[in-house]
Amino acid sequence: MPSFFFDSSAIVKRYVSETGTNWVVQQTHPRQRNGIYLARTAGVEVVSAITRRHRSGTISAPVATQVLADFRFDFSTQYRLVGITPRLIQSAMRLVEAHGLRGYDAIQLAAALQAHSRLLARQRPALTLISADIALNAAAVIEGLPVDDPNNHP
Repeated sequence: MPSFFFDSSAIVKRYVSETGTNWVVQQTHPRQRNGIYLARTAGVEVVSAITRRHRSGTISAPVATQVLADFRFDFSTQYRLVGITPRLIQSAMRLVEAHGLRGYDAIQLAAALQAHSRLLARQRPALTLISADIALNAAAVIEGLPVDDPNNHP
């Protein structure tokens, strides 16, 4: 069973139609039995992204209400959430200094690296970071994490 860590730019594609949506929907569908990891902070970022789309008029109020409900349900039942601990924050600060990442991107990468390490310690297959953020993906590769960009799967 493959494991994926989705950053906010990637998991939002499951709920709002963008380049890569079909691929993300396929990878996250429960019948695939893939391990889907998110940083706990992704909840705020995804709700923000959907709400901003509604406020800008790119999605209607009924659509926003439905996708927010869908996301909240999946967030509480389907995803494996990586908690934000003092140790993870220390790791994120190191990643900011090493790679010049934005704050939440460093938290996403620190969470992905933590989940990846835990999987490898249990002799499970490597986790792949799924992100549409070029800088985050580049830093992840330098840190030894496999990556995939959902925008490469139209």
